[in-house]
Amino acid sequence: MRDKESSTRRLVEIGRELRRLTQEKEATFIINDRVDVALAVQADGVHLGQEDLPVAATRQILGKEKIIGVSAHTLEQAGQAQQQGADYIGVGPIFETQTKDVGYSPVGIKFLRLVAKEVEIPKVAIGGITAQNAFEIVSAGADGVAVVTAVVAAPDITAAASVLRAEVESARTHRSRYKAE
Repeated sequence: MRDKESSTRRLVEIGRELRRLTQEKEATFIINDRVDVALAVQADGVHLGQEDLPVAATRQILGKEKIIGVSAHTLEQAGQAQQQGADYIGVGPIFETQTKDVGYSPVGIKFLRLVAKEVEIPKVAIGGITAQNAFEIVSAGADGVAVVTAVVAAPDITAAASVLRAEVESARTHRSRYKAE
């Protein structure tokens, strides 16, 4: 859940409803930036930006069982997130994105490959990801993708999500076969 506009009270209201829905579907529920809201709605975890609460402080608040992800735009940030105990990193933006002004230039596939070699925790690619480039992204070392526009701007959200998921799964299968050989 990412919402930079709503009041804390409203975020908790929305978060409680999303928590209910995600529990029904046995889906993981991550709150962006807001450790307080994640705690209040019993989310599965939180995703932190570089300017947010540090991983260690977040871990003290949420506990060991919650998921903590950290945005990484440089190899140094990715390594620090891993060293500090993050459960995963969000790598990007990989490509140009119109979803938000991230203040960072796209890092590209080559950077993703470098991070994949250097960082052991899971890597989620973000920024300009579509069904058309998801296979390449996962093949380059991402363990998953985070999207907004590729799904919510589609005429058929369910179909778009299904196609994207199929591309990610296909790339994971391809990558695991390649590693085994």
